[in-house]
Amino acid sequence: MEAKSLELEEHEIAAAKRPHDLFLSNLIMNHMLLFAAIAAFGQSYIKLLILVPIFSVSTLAYTFYRSSTVKREDSEFVYIHWQIARRWSKLFSGVLILLAVVATFGVLANQHLGLMKEAVYGIIGGLGILPTLLSTLVLIVIESDSLHHAKEGKLPKWAVHQFVGEKELETIED
Repeated sequence: MEAKSLELEEHEIAAAKRPHDLFLSNLIMNHMLLFAAIAAFGQSYIKLLILVPIFSVSTLAYTFYRSSTVKREDSEFVYIHWQIARRWSKLFSGVLILLAVVATFGVLANQHLGLMKEAVYGIIGGLGILPTLLSTLVLIVIESDSLHHAKEGKLPKWAVHQFVGEKELETIED
């Protein structure tokens, strides 16, 4: 889908980049780099892995809060970019909830049903961690494109249609 270029001020472009920078930082620095760094140190540092979900939930909560408080009247461009980030944050939150549910099921199945530890690892890895990793990689690509749109002062047509409405879409395109 083609993006629509707009004439914008520098502060609007900077404000529109902020949600995408935040979401990409969560995906890349937190879920990939921090997780890999802590996991690489071995069993003695494994308890520090709790930092990954803490940072992630904090970042997602801030994105949801900020996207609900940004005013459309101030800058429609900034508003739409916050809504785009919120949309992908909802998807990522769903994937993280799936991971938590699968991990909880695995632990409970091990403790109460006597499921082997290796089977629990397979279930958590295949049904929880693998979808999380794949969605993280896909969302990095999607958010990088959204960040590029924000830098260029563009709005994807689907986002204008979804977050502004069809009536306003016709006036923007004219």
